[in-house]
Amino acid sequence: MPTHYIPFRETNYFSSLICDYLDENSDLKSFYNRFPKLENFKAQIEEKQRSYSSETRKVLVQSLKNQYASVEISEATQHNIDLLGNDSTFTITTGHQLNLFTGPLYFFYKIISTINLCTQLKAEYPNQDFVPIYWMATEDHDFEEINYFNFRGQKVQWNREASGAVGELDLNGLDQVFEAFASQLNSTTNAHHIKQLFKDAYLEHQNLTDAMRYLVNELFKEYGLVIVDGNDIDLKRLFLPYVEDELVNQTSFDKVSQANEKLNALDGNYKIQVNPREINLFYITKDVRERIVETNGIYKVLNTNISWSKSEIINEVNDFPQRFSPNVIMRPLYQEVILPNLCYIGGGGELAYWLQLKSNFEAQKVTFPMLLLRNSVVIMTDKQQEKLEKLDVSVTDLFLKQNALRTKVTKQVSEVNIDFSSQKAHLIQQFKDLYTIAEQTDQSFIGAVKAQEMKQINGLEHLESRLLKAQKRKLSDYLKRVTALQDELFPRQSLQERNMNFSEFYLEYGNVLIPKLIENLEPLKGEFLVLTV
Repeated sequence: MPTHYIPFRETNYFSSLICDYLDENSDLKSFYNRFPKLENFKAQIEEKQRSYSSETRKVLVQSLKNQYASVEISEATQHNIDLLGNDSTFTITTGHQLNLFTGPLYFFYKIISTINLCTQLKAEYPNQDFVPIYWMATEDHDFEEINYFNFRGQKVQWNREASGAVGELDLNGLDQVFEAFASQLNSTTNAHHIKQLFKDAYLEHQNLTDAMRYLVNELFKEYGLVIVDGNDIDLKRLFLPYVEDELVNQTSFDKVSQANEKLNALDGNYKIQVNPREINLFYITKDVRERIVETNGIYKVLNTNISWSKSEIINEVNDFPQRFSPNVIMRPLYQEVILPNLCYIGGGGELAYWLQLKSNFEAQKVTFPMLLLRNSVVIMTDKQQEKLEKLDVSVTDLFLKQNALRTKVTKQVSEVNIDFSSQKAHLIQQFKDLYTIAEQTDQSFIGAVKAQEMKQINGLEHLESRLLKAQKRKLSDYLKRVTALQDELFPRQSLQERNMNFSEFYLEYGNVLIPKLIENLEPLKGEFLVLTV
């Protein structure tokens, strides 16, 4: 299968912060632990091994066995869960919301990056074992972000009232979503499998957590993927000291605020991804997930009548640890406390907020993981590849904004030279001679020369623009074919992976889709992949 790699910076789809991180900009070194290179994992392994206890391992393994109790588990996944009991076993982790039917395509790239990195690490460090982890964000409450996926340019949406942690939602109404989705599919074997997968996941389970665990397990069980639900009383009990510190000392607010100030001072273009609260915890019960706030020593749950004194809330934490839910600032810390993790794999937005967190980890004496940008992919069919070659357009050109693409292609294929750069250079040289003459007379004449120079350069630029528009009209059919291809590969003028769902590709490629991605995604390569299948 032909592949083409593009540096992330050249795609123009990634922030300056992430591009600078990938370039190992020295200004950012204090915001991460080690850069994700194969040789750097040795020191990361040694550091994590010193800080991660056997007692925590035992709790983790037992919790995973409990979570998988009603799931048909593969030998590979069972083997990996058992391996987690050994002091020489470590994890590579990615996480994601419980998006309906896996949501956007990049969900797959996160998990496959994680699986492939484990394989690569095992080859390099044979005395250790490496387990791929998918962390289910079951405690999120942003239902509107996860209640749909795109199929053939249209939303397949689950409409209902929702409150509390999304993982605990019942699946009422998804039978109607199934009927609407299934009606758009044909009767091929691949279509039948897609329908059955949706039906088994969402119509045969009681809540969104169980449905997502089933779905992801079905897709990736043969690769030994282990799925972790952090909304687990035994795992949360391991996190109790950090919850108490957050409530009493509010360490994360201080440390992350300071990190944000440092990032802002480095580069005004760096976007601060998340801002900490004084307390970065939610209180969750049935149908409730609300922020905890403290005022004058009284702790309250917003939008409820629940409140405690300091001693009362500490008792509540110890009696009911499952009711305290970390937000985006504290969730990474929770994850790294309970897992023997070496590396977190995420998208650009995720890594941006992880880069804000290292000082808080140091204050809490928790090993900060390596941060790896997940693989990004544009999948191109053979027919699309043929079109690209016939149009004589490069893959890299397709990453341009559409107007810039039309301009570049017009200049490239036009029989008329649209670039007036040489004429402008010649004009500027002529005016240099005039300036020499002008300097021998008064200041007003210099101003007149400058005004005339600007007038003539503007005139040339106007003519150049007029010629470009004329050539675009002349080449309109050709440009329509180019932009139509770009629209296919970059729906809604954005990355394919952010808009399309895996089901569209599964209908075409069936059971070979995931193996093709496993074969081609190289997590440590650090470039954007265009894959022709």
